This record gives sequence, C-alpha cells and structure tokens, in this order.
Amino acid sequence: MSPVHAHADAASARIQDEAGRVGHPGLVIVTTILASALAFVDGSVVNVGLPAIGTSFHADAVGLQWVVNAYLLPLSALLLLGGAAGDRFGSRRLLMIGVALFGVASMLCALAPDLRWLLAARFIQGISAAVLMPSSLAILGQSFSGEAKGRAIGIWAAAGTAGAALGPVLGGWLIDAGSWRLIFLINVPLAVAAVVLAWLYVDADNNDGSRRLDALGSVLATAGLGLATWALTEGSGRGWSMPALAALVGGGLLLIAFVSAERRRGDNAMMPLSLFASSGFVGLTLLTALLYSALGGLFVLLPYLLIEACGYTAIQAGSALLPLLVVIALASPAAGSLAGRIGSRWPLVIGPMIVAAGLLLTLRIGPGASYWFGVLPAMIVIAIGMAGAVAPLTTAVLMSVDSHHAGAASGLNSAVARTGGLVATALIGTVMSAAGPALVSAFGVAAVVGAALCVAASLSAFLLISPR
Repeated sequence: MSPVHAHADAASARIQDEAGRVGHPGLVIVTTILASALAFVDGSVVNVGLPAIGTSFHADAVGLQWVVNAYLLPLSALLLLGGAAGDRFGSRRLLMIGVALFGVASMLCALAPDLRWLLAARFIQGISAAVLMPSSLAILGQSFSGEAKGRAIGIWAAAGTAGAALGPVLGGWLIDAGSWRLIFLINVPLAVAAVVLAWLYVDADNNDGSRRLDALGSVLATAGLGLATWALTEGSGRGWSMPALAALVGGGLLLIAFVSAERRRGDNAMMPLSLFASSGFVGLTLLTALLYSALGGLFVLLPYLLIEACGYTAIQAGSALLPLLVVIALASPAAGSLAGRIGSRWPLVIGPMIVAAGLLLTLRIGPGASYWFGVLPAMIVIAIGMAGAVAPLTTAVLMSVDSHHAGAASGLNSAVARTGGLVATALIGTVMSAAGPALVSAFGVAAVVGAALCVAASLSAFLLISPR
C-alpha cells in the first residue's frame, strides 16, 4: 500500500458538515489513528522484511512478490466495497470488525509455519484493511464539524504519513534485533487498543440500512484482479507458460464482465461509469495508475536492492526511505496552497517529471555507492516531485466531477493507486530473481521503466486535464 496517497472514500466524502458533537474528541482521533496505522504501517514495513522472509521459507522471487500482493490484491479490489459497507452497516461496527480481523490475521502471519500460511494470512489482512480504512476516516467526519473536522482529518493524515515513514525503520530494527515475525506481532496490541477505544468512545452508528452493496461487482473485480495478478507474477518470475497466459486472458474477461456489471448498476455501482464522462477524471485516473505503479515498484525494490546487493542491514534499508516520506509530509501543504492559486494542472505535469528524474538518479545506487551521494539525492528529488503531485491530485479528483460523485471519484482514485502498486509488484519478478551484479542491472532497467511511466503520467495530465 502506498503510504503517500491521500485516502478518501464514498463514506467520508458524503459526511454532513453538521455531524454531531463528540464527548471525547481526542480519544476519537486516537482511535482512528491507531486503526488506520495498522494498514499504513503494515503496507510499508513488510517490504523491508522480504529478504528475511525469503531466507526463512526458502522462497523464490515469485513467493516474495506474493507476500506483498496477497495484501494489496484484496485491498485494491474491496476498498470501494468497504466504504459502501460502512454506509450500510455503520462505520463504528465495521471499524471494530476490521481492526479485530487485522489483529487476528497479524498473529497468524507471525505464527506462519510456511509461505502458504503467510500468504493466506496476508490476504486476510488485505480484506480487513479494506474494511477499516474507509471507516476510520468516516468516523472522523461523523464526529466533528466545521473547522474541528478539518483539524481532525489533518491530524489523522499527518499521523498516517508519520507511521508510514517510521514503519520501515521500526521494522528493520525488529528484524535485526530478533525476527521478521515481530513486525506482525506489534500489530496485535495496537488492534486491541483500537477496538477498546472504539467501543468506549466512538458514538453508536446511525447507518442507512437500505443501501444495497455491489456484491457482484466486488466478486468480479477481486477474481479478475486475482487471475491477472497471478498471471503477471508467474510470467515475470518464471516465464510465460500456457497456464499463465490463460489466467491473464481469464482475468481480462472477468474485468470486462465487471465493467459491464457496473454499467447496469448505474450510480449505485461501486465504480460508476458516468465518472469517465469527464476527460479530466480520465486523465487523473491514468496519472494515478502510472505514477503509483512507478512508486510501488520503488518501495519494494529499493530496500531489496540495498539489503541483497549493497550490504545494508534491515534497519539501514528502512531508514533509507525515511527522507522521502518526511519531505513529502513537510512539502505537501505548500504544494496544495500553490495548486489552490494556480490550479492543479501544472503541478501534476511538473511533479511526475521530477519523480522521473529522481528515478533516473537511482541508477547511481550499487555496491560501494555512498548513501549520502548515491541514495539520498534520489530520495530527495523523488520526494519533491511526489509532494508536488499528492495534494493537487486529491484536489483535482474532487474538482473533476460533480458533488454527487465526489465520494465515488475519490474512492476510485484511491483504489487505482493501490492497483498500480499491485500490478507493479507483479511485474518485478525478473529483478527479484537476480543476484549480485545482475540484480543491480535489473534494478536499473526497472528504474528506467518507472521513469518512463512517470513521463507518461505527466503527459496524461498535460493532454487531458483542463487548465482551469
């Protein structure tokens, strides 16, 4: 899960400004931060643990790809359904269920005796993250109003970015000090605390029990993405066999069926096709998919390269990403203000181009390369580019459609960002199966491809997004 994509969903976007007062505002904010931290931190910390997990289970590149994608797949496919389920059954109830399930799944990950067990538990983590993430933000909107709502959501977003930044560092320390299993066990006390606080201090649900869920759409999306992801992972890691090609075709057909089912449901679909009547929204969707594909590949491959080819410890590799996330967190507000004055188009054209330059700078990373002159400059440039795009992207998505579709548009954009990371991780098998100088060369090819994706993202913004 990308830690820099601003999350929004249908449930949170439709919250009424006059939502009621809350008796313990600080504890409500703490509750939502603890809950969402499970998904934010777990999405970043596992990347640092991939080499240790591979050694423990004698896993090949394909197995390690699935450690990431077993989590991203259900999260990408079910995120929109999770927001709608919060509307239907109540955000407080869904938050508690999602957090409890995430805690159980984390314990199963820590106790996994083999890779298959771990992948099954990671899949459950992804399902529970798709449930709790929309609910945590929706609870903030339901509990606060006016200026207090904006302040609460700002605290929540800042805490999420901080958690994503510190997660790899903490995870690396735990791996070096003990075992990769500890990175999952730390989720358990967080989950218990979040459930208890939600039970005690979050107001009871006042949900719309008449809203119907798009169950068919969620099944088709999950199955289609699952088959396509398996095919891409197998093809990139072990070669394109007939089963892989058949799975890719089958996944494509299921995704076509998903689009057809969404067309029949109209505005009640979890992905209303009327959104794509706006060329601006089409451009923003393309930009999101391309940019977050490049970033998703970087977050998986860079720690792996630093540990396997450059001799970094797990905590050193986790710390290497810290400047990137810190700069994004500090610079994004200024970028949002700039976009408010000049519009989102030019920041979204220039930002991905700067990210492309940063990715090309990673070509200087290799055995013997200095962190200060090899890794850090690339991280700073990538961070500046992403900071210029994150806040304007969120604003532009909401401005590209009418207010009735704002929630669906922001939720879909968030799901597209996760799907971009999912596809990227499925395609990096050639890199992760290499070793020594071949790993450095394969990483370089991936960096060039990522830079090309960023250039394409910039072009989509230039050609499809209105200057206004």
